[in-house]
Formats: sequence, structure tokens, C-alpha cells
Amino acid sequence: MSIANDTPRTAGLSRRIAGYLPDLALGAAAALGQAPWGIWPLTVIALGLVIWRFSRLQTAGRMFWCAFLAGTGYFAVALSWIVEPFLVQPEIYGWMAPFALLLMALGGGLFWGLPGWFVARISGDKWGRAAGLAAALAMSDWLRGWIFTGFPWTVLGHIWIGTPVAQAASLIGAVGLSALTATLAALPVLFWRDAEPPIRAAAPGVILSLLLIAVFWAGGLKRLDTPISDTGLTLRLVQPNAEQALKWDPEWAQIFWQRLLNESAAPPDGPAPDAVIWPETAVSFLLNYAGEALPVIANAAGTPVLMGIQRAEEPRYYNSLIELSPEGEVRQVYDKYHLVPFGEYIPWGNALSRIGISAFAAQQGYGYTPGDGPAVLAPETLPPFQPLICYEAIFPQQLRATEGAEWLLQITNDAWFGTVSGPYQHLAQARLRAIESGLPLMRAANTGITAAIDPLGRVTASIPLGGEGHIDAALPAPLPRTFWTRTGPWPVLLAAVLVLFCAALRRTRALPR
Repeated sequence: MSIANDTPRTAGLSRRIAGYLPDLALGAAAALGQAPWGIWPLTVIALGLVIWRFSRLQTAGRMFWCAFLAGTGYFAVALSWIVEPFLVQPEIYGWMAPFALLLMALGGGLFWGLPGWFVARISGDKWGRAAGLAAALAMSDWLRGWIFTGFPWTVLGHIWIGTPVAQAASLIGAVGLSALTATLAALPVLFWRDAEPPIRAAAPGVILSLLLIAVFWAGGLKRLDTPISDTGLTLRLVQPNAEQALKWDPEWAQIFWQRLLNESAAPPDGPAPDAVIWPETAVSFLLNYAGEALPVIANAAGTPVLMGIQRAEEPRYYNSLIELSPEGEVRQVYDKYHLVPFGEYIPWGNALSRIGISAFAAQQGYGYTPGDGPAVLAPETLPPFQPLICYEAIFPQQLRATEGAEWLLQITNDAWFGTVSGPYQHLAQARLRAIESGLPLMRAANTGITAAIDPLGRVTASIPLGGEGHIDAALPAPLPRTFWTRTGPWPVLLAAVLVLFCAALRRTRALPR
């Protein structure tokens, strides 16, 4: 009796689950526009199909699940590299890897699902749902850069990095590129004609999307013709190819140390370097105990050195960048301000440290202490620059927190991100920071991808993932201050709010009086 009664329920649940599987698959397909795949048309098409399906649902609950599962699929693929840090010491942390990916995918899914639920509550027709979801997803990408300390990785707008369209970030930033992506996906739905066959029904919106892409593409090509001046300075970027699993091994630490010295002392490829740059946590010892090593570094370089190193002010430890003079004296210190949650610090760390829980990426104590905030350093022989240590380069808002920088310096340890997608996505975001700010960016990594990036976001020289060596790169002059630097994301966010207001207004007018 119970079997007979339960069978229809089971069948209904199975049909409901099967009905949502396309959303999961479409979200996963949309992620393939991100680096290193770069199939941006697939992102626009897949996201457009998600918006089309969403606009035709009738209840807020179903709209939530449609958007949530699409987001879950998107982040499961886009953030698949998140398992890599847990596999550096698999005997200790390996069991966490699948849970980390699952939680990141589900958490990312909420950043699509909750906006979908909100749009469902305020909109009353297909147009309002489609336009509202596009606007809400752009706002969600912005919110993701702030809430819970922020994680604006693989936002929708990142699919354009490497294309001329990315130049629009100098006007509208990463969030503006996300809004553009969502708009392109929504236009075929907004102009859909139900009475027509599918191809003809989508045609007006598709044509508008193609025209919009053409406009942004042409505008980007025009900006890429901007002349770039030269400062006459040369910076040497050093990559020792330090594999994370070996980085702190005493025997290998000595090998990596020797590589850094050898590459710093190598004859120049052209003009002599005006400074040498080493990556994040380049050495295995603390600055506090580096007295005899600092003159050795300076002697090998023969010029100022900018390098990553850990330092202590007991009982606190810092992930720092220092300027080392040619005489081996520390002139300036910058402490990393935006730390990686659970990697470089543990929330409520003082309490959890009592039971032995520590940040797995921090090498000293139970985690690092954040520095005072974004800063500009002004070496005697170089133009002033803004330092960005690893993770800090994914936050565009930090570029607007300072003034006076003429170039950006990112030192990083991308060995944590594996070899498949993480390092390429991290590099792509660094390129976008250059475009947004109009500042050149120099990037030194322990392993992959060391690069010189001009103010238009173009990689002018690089050392690949897994490579060992150095680059002697000319430092370009900055471009004039960009519109985005002056305004930030606010014009785009205001436009998104206006679209949501229009969606809600259509619902209000449709209600019976």
C-alpha cells in the first residue's frame, strides 16, 4: 500500500530534479568563458538560456532553484582549482578538498539564487524577470567583492579579458563588464516574440547583442591604439619556480635561494635593471633574522630589491614586501592588508588556536595579522607604486583607496593554485586591474605566471607556469587617470537599480486596482 502511494511522489520528485538539471549544465557551460578556456560566446549563450528559462517560471521558489543551480554549476567549474591548495599536503588537508569545492559552488550558487528569488518577488512579467535578473546578477558580482571580506573571483565580466571589449573596464570597471555580459544574454529574451518559431523569435535580440558587441569591440580596438610612453626604467622580475610542496623543505629552500641570487646577478638582456623584484615570501626565513642575508641579496642584485618576506612583531606575524637598498638596508615595509580567509588567517583565530586550528597557508604562528591598508611606496630611484601581495590584486576597490601611484606591483605565490585554471585566472584579473587604473603592472611569482603588463592590460613579457628565470622589462609610463578611477562602480550600480525599479514598476501597474 505504501509502495503504491509513494511511487507517484517519487516519480514527481524525479521529474522535478530532472527539470532543473539543464540549469546546472548551462551554468557549468557559462563558466567556460573564464580563463584559461576563454570561450566567451558560450558564456553569453548559456547565460541567455538560463535567463530565458528563468523568465518563464511562475513561482518564486522555482525561480530561486533555477538561478541557484545555474550558479552552482558555474562556480563548480570556474572555481575547480580551489581543491589545489588542499593537495599540497594531502596527508593533512586532502580530505577537505571535495568539501571545499562543494561549499564554494553552493555558496556561489546563492549569489545567483538569492538575486533570482528577489527578482521573482518584485517582477510581474517575463520582461521584468529577464531584465531584473540581468541587473541583479551584475549587482551580485559587485556585492561578492565586499561581503564576508569579499571574493570577486570569476565575475561574469572577466570573460572579456584578452579581448578588445575588456578596454571598457577603463570606463565601467569589472562590474560594468558583468552588466554588459548579462545585458547581452538578456537581450534575445527581452525581444522574444512568442508567436514566432524560436530562431525568428530570438532574432531581434540576437542582432542587438551582436551590434552591442561590435560597438564595444571597435571601441576597445581604438583604445588599444593609444600610444604608451616609456619611463626609461628597467625592472628585473625573478621567478625561482618554487613548487609549493617543496618551498619550505630546508634542502629545497637552499636551492630556491640560490636560484634567486643567480637570476638576480645574471647579465642584463639589455639596459641594466634599475631594480630587482622577488616574489611573495621569496625566502624561508623571517626578516627579523635576515641580517646577514640582506647584504648578500643586495650584492647579487647590485641595485634596489623589492621582495616578499615574512616578519614578526611578537606575537604577530606579517606577510610583507620590503624595499632593500643596494647596501642591504631595509628602507620601506608594506604589510599585506587583505588576507585570505582560512589560508592566511582563521576567523576567531585566537580562540581556535587554543585547540590547534591554524591557517594552512601561513607559515608562522596561527596566521598573519593584516597590515594598515592599501599604500603607495616611493623608492628613491623609482616612480611611486602601489604594492599588491597575491590575493590583493583581485580587489578593484583597493586601487581607488590610494592616490599617487604610477605603477602597480604584484608579488604572488601562485603555486597554491595548481596548474589548470587558477594561475591563469589570477593573471587575468591582474591584467584587468591595469586596464581599470591605466597603470602598468609588474608581476613576480614563485612559480607562474611572472609577467610585465602595460597600462592597456597587454602582457609584454612573461615566464610561464613551471618556468625558472628572469625578465628584464621596460617600465611603461601610466596613462591619464581613467573614468573608472574617478567614479568607481557607482554609475553601473545606479543603472542596475533603475532597471530593477522598472521591473517592479511593471508589476505594480499590472496589479488589479
